[in-house]
Amino acid sequence: MRRLPHIYRTFCSLALAGLLAMSLGGCIETVPDELVEAIESIDRDLVTLRASDISPKAYSKFSRQWISLRARIQSEENIVRWPWEENELETDLESLQVEGSQLVADVNTRLQAQRTAAETKLAKVEQRLRLLNTRVGDIGSRVVLGEHPVETELLVRQARLFIEQGQFDHAIQASDRAGKILLTQTALLANELGRYADDDLIAAWRESAQRTIEWSRTHRAQAIVISKADRVLSLYKNGRKILTYPIRLGSRGIRAKQHYGDGATPEGEYRIHRKRGSGQTPYFRALILDYPNADDRRRFEEAQQSGLIPKSQHMPGLIQLHGIAQGITDQPYGSILLDNPQIAVLFDHVSVGTPVTIVGALESQNSISLVLADLGDQEEET
Repeated sequence: MRRLPHIYRTFCSLALAGLLAMSLGGCIETVPDELVEAIESIDRDLVTLRASDISPKAYSKFSRQWISLRARIQSEENIVRWPWEENELETDLESLQVEGSQLVADVNTRLQAQRTAAETKLAKVEQRLRLLNTRVGDIGSRVVLGEHPVETELLVRQARLFIEQGQFDHAIQASDRAGKILLTQTALLANELGRYADDDLIAAWRESAQRTIEWSRTHRAQAIVISKADRVLSLYKNGRKILTYPIRLGSRGIRAKQHYGDGATPEGEYRIHRKRGSGQTPYFRALILDYPNADDRRRFEEAQQSGLIPKSQHMPGLIQLHGIAQGITDQPYGSILLDNPQIAVLFDHVSVGTPVTIVGALESQNSISLVLADLGDQEEET
């Protein structure tokens, strides 16, 4: 009977140890590792998305909270708690996780909006640039634009690269600069070639062409009318059109001729001064015009006196209709080029003294005025 108290004490000790072990086994760490890893992942996403640039205030708030909570995690990393104890650190981390996830979603939404805006603006600029290149190529006036097209195309490529890199603000800025240069190019074209949309000037050109056609009818002879805008040469006989040939002008041909070496094709009423056949010209055939005539000389002198043409410039000369020669560039530099079979036919139809009238255009709806109108419409849309 005396041994009972000892056995009882031993049993109680073991029971107490078991209860203590069970209690300790129910304790938890301060913060679950997966919660910390989730917030670290959110932080990395925000850095990748450049949240500091897209939403600086919200990202700054998130960063300050995350720094503070990480410090608390380090200070409490060895603390264990009973399951029923309130864990403020875990609650704060869960709140930050929700806040960070929402910030990631907001930044992505803003980025998508910026991407859409950048791509829309660039698409309009690219469309306008394609139109300008195509239509300017159609009328052969690229030289009027100088180096502007190259600069514009470089900016467009730069904007596209910025979009690929996710730098949408820079892409919009590059597109804006390209758009402004395009507006400058359009204004330059309108200034240089606007006369092709001048109804009064077109009426004067039409009267000049009609005088030449009437001369052909009155004298029952051949006469030539050339339209620079439409790149067409028409041969008349007895006042009736008997053939039409396409022509080529130099890169500056559609400009108004001013001085020697400007590459422009003159406009006026001329006559064939000389005919040069095989062995007399480097070209296949050539019809030399009596350019400059008295009107050309008068206009040149007036332009020099008014300061439009420098005194150092010389009076231009030697404008001809010619074919192509082997080994010689087909760039006419102010003259008018025909294919060899066509200049051969024309050469046989005309004689020295045949009138040749060169005009800018014969209709208000000519190729150049239509291009200018088209570009003007695009300018209003952008």
